[in-house]
Amino acid sequence: MELIDSFGRKINYLRLSVTDRCNMRCRYCMPAGGVGKLRHEDILSYEDLFRIASTAVDLGIEKIRITGGEPLVRKGITTFLARLAAIPGLKQLVLTTNGLMLGDMAGELRAAGVQRLNISLDSLKPETFACITRGGDLARVKAGIAAAERAGFPIKINMVVMRGVNDEEVVEVASLALHKPYTVRFIEYMPAIKEKNWQSLLVPGREIIERVGERFALSPVARKDLAGPAREYRVHGGAGTIGVITPISGHFCGDCNRIRVTATGMAKGCLFAATTLDLKPHLRTSDPAALHDAVRRLVTFKPGMHELSDRQADHDPFAMNCVGG
Repeated sequence: MELIDSFGRKINYLRLSVTDRCNMRCRYCMPAGGVGKLRHEDILSYEDLFRIASTAVDLGIEKIRITGGEPLVRKGITTFLARLAAIPGLKQLVLTTNGLMLGDMAGELRAAGVQRLNISLDSLKPETFACITRGGDLARVKAGIAAAERAGFPIKINMVVMRGVNDEEVVEVASLALHKPYTVRFIEYMPAIKEKNWQSLLVPGREIIERVGERFALSPVARKDLAGPAREYRVHGGAGTIGVITPISGHFCGDCNRIRVTATGMAKGCLFAATTLDLKPHLRTSDPAALHDAVRRLVTFKPGMHELSDRQADHDPFAMNCVGG
């Protein structure tokens, strides 16, 4: 079975948020004053999240990425992940984390059936890292990455590049892919919270590649099945690859294969879409077909592309931790 949207795109990738809580306060994710926490009763139970995941796989979803907030702060997460990993037909179970809790949990996650991790690492300088994350401990994240390696995880590093903040580090961060088989991905700053003069923070993906290309020889890597939005390059003589994600300067909407569900059960066809579908009523009904129909309907109104550009951000501001970025 396949999910095909109205633009002919095969939808096989679900981003599923399990919590809005986070143990960091990254400046590109939420405003300086933070955001109000959701009530526990507003967050979907693991049973409801499992029903959404298994229904999506029944309909053709082959890859699920667990997000937050920070997913590892939710109690019982490894037991839930083990249930997801056992869903027949699911090809990939992956998780995005800020790495703070990986030192203690990497082995558990591997044993639960998680296949890959995306780890946020926005700076290799402790002071800059603490500034971006509003207090995050770089040493703990590095220890978490080391623990994930020992547990046997392929390592994927995500860096949100911001001009005048951490952009001078792109070559140094790219060099992480020289001696280890890391995938290092550079992500353009996205104006989720619509920070004043956000355009000044944007470093276009082409500029990032040019900077890295001045230091290392690069060659494009063919896009794999179930791949995310990154354009990847192999570093000549290196063990790993680098990638760039360009939602602003060069949108990848034509190849988008994703839908997402927030921790409160709001489904979206696009991170920046104004239209959402509340799945909670379909979880409460006794009709087993209701949730299937709702997921299919979500795919039918998935937009052709978002409306972001380097000049304007045509969306209401939101905190990324509440959507499951």
